[in-house]
Amino acid sequence: MFDRASTFGEALDDPDARVILERYLPGVAASPMATQFRGGRLGQLVAIVPALEDLEVREQFFAALAAVGSGAGRPPYAPAIAPDPAYEGDDVARASAAVTLPEPTPLWDPLELRFAGPSHGNPFVDVELDAVFRRGGDEIRVGGFYDGDGVYVIRALADAVGTWTFETRSTARSLDGLTGSVEVTGARDGSHGPVRVDGFHFRHADGTRHRPIGTTAYAWTHQPEELQEKTLETLTEAPFAKLRMCVFPKSYLYNANEPADFPFVGSLGDGFDHTRFDPGHFRRLEKRIGELAALGIQADLILFHAYDRWGFADLGPAVDERYVRYVVRRLSGFANVWWSMANEYDLLWSKDLDDWERLAAIVGEEDAFGHLNSIHNCRPVYDYAKPWITHVSIQRVDVYRTAENTDQWREEWGKPVVIDECAYEGDIDQGWGNITGEEMVRRFWEGAVRGGYVGHGETYYPPALEGAASVGDDDEVLWWSKGGALHGSSPSRIGFLEHLQSQAPDGVWDPLPSDWDVPWGGVPGRLKVAYFGFNRPRFRNVILDEGEWRVEVIDTWNTTIDELPGTYRGQVRVDLPGRQFMAIRVTRVG
Repeated sequence: MFDRASTFGEALDDPDARVILERYLPGVAASPMATQFRGGRLGQLVAIVPALEDLEVREQFFAALAAVGSGAGRPPYAPAIAPDPAYEGDDVARASAAVTLPEPTPLWDPLELRFAGPSHGNPFVDVELDAVFRRGGDEIRVGGFYDGDGVYVIRALADAVGTWTFETRSTARSLDGLTGSVEVTGARDGSHGPVRVDGFHFRHADGTRHRPIGTTAYAWTHQPEELQEKTLETLTEAPFAKLRMCVFPKSYLYNANEPADFPFVGSLGDGFDHTRFDPGHFRRLEKRIGELAALGIQADLILFHAYDRWGFADLGPAVDERYVRYVVRRLSGFANVWWSMANEYDLLWSKDLDDWERLAAIVGEEDAFGHLNSIHNCRPVYDYAKPWITHVSIQRVDVYRTAENTDQWREEWGKPVVIDECAYEGDIDQGWGNITGEEMVRRFWEGAVRGGYVGHGETYYPPALEGAASVGDDDEVLWWSKGGALHGSSPSRIGFLEHLQSQAPDGVWDPLPSDWDVPWGGVPGRLKVAYFGFNRPRFRNVILDEGEWRVEVIDTWNTTIDELPGTYRGQVRVDLPGRQFMAIRVTRVG
């Protein structure tokens, strides 16, 4: 029997299954490159066959495969485990657990209630715990989690100043019915609260503008401590305000080293206990999230991905749900967390669209504080009109074009557009990882003048770099996955772009009516920016809107701004240097 988890090679080698492959995947099964895909899961390969985007056709394909081949197929997924209503007997007094209340908590900080409770059996699955908080006239439910060694935690985001009262509910008698109150005080300096959607852009909860100029270091928290510290040191000097990162470790090109620990207890050699989480692993993750917050960086947490050798990409519905609830309960108390349901959701062979909708609903149920949530594609884009999706998280549509589609995507989905992967500055052998710094900056500018945000990544092959970070015998430390040091030429230029955007009247650019050959963005009637990209004119005649305007020539690569003398009305000839990557900014006077 063959299913989503079967490899392409296994199916090709079976005569009956090969017939089905040649019928449904003709461009793959009959391709001279078929050997390249032998290790790929069938559930991944359907993502590159347009006909199988039709769910009915896809189900026909898998039904046909399930009817051929020998053997009983893989064992069933682990079933759900219900909390034990008899976990503590009647001899245990209700609400008898000791409670540790926090000191007054600053606004936007995590607010923690800690309980000394029972530890027999398996509290991760045997005990259900939550609390109902009341502040002002509002009431919210926040789920709790087991933190090991008989300690239970309920962690809320302190999102309102004043007195909060609470009452716990639990299947463990000692944890049920506990009550108390905590105080939330004013925010700390520099603390602005979680990021919310503001039209096609973003603001923090206190109204501060947020521009998600982001980068990617998927597996940085799964590296040795020294390398993690180097990553934080690098981010201190970098312009980035958002970091994409995975909860699960990553197995892929340049990702061969084994992490020291995992979200679940266990190891690759000994196997994993999917009923028990590793609190130490999560405490270390929480420490890093807090350190990112101190740098003003959003932690864009990827909950699932397909690049896996540990079995985390194929846990089954019950374990997936248990994992999502635990992660969201632990981390939704941090203001700087964003959720990403998946990186390249369509490559996760064990899940279909219904699974993503179900898991997204669990995130919404467990996150009482409304953190941003999206999902990221490889090839077919998700339906970003879904109500649970707060913003578009998308990647390149081919090797060349991505940012040029930003204004179209804004119109299609009516939500902010974040191109989290436009390819990576680097020199590896993969087309997604060897664009120049100039091309990275060009893509950022194309997205910016069209009203969106583009994400950075870097994939320079380390042996060619002097002073490259190292992990023991593994010197393949590429920023895009492991972090470390940045070696590219684009970050400072990206910071220059972000500075220019910050100077706009409301701190953002929107697409404006454009010329046929040049996109314009900015603020209607107040600020206009034209970007020439690849083109290199020696001059441009600019027709100005009504009023008086200042005119500047911007070299986006050399990061210079040259203002033309005086002010202008009607039309102005702007002389340019005949170089690529130039822009013109016109600003209304008064």
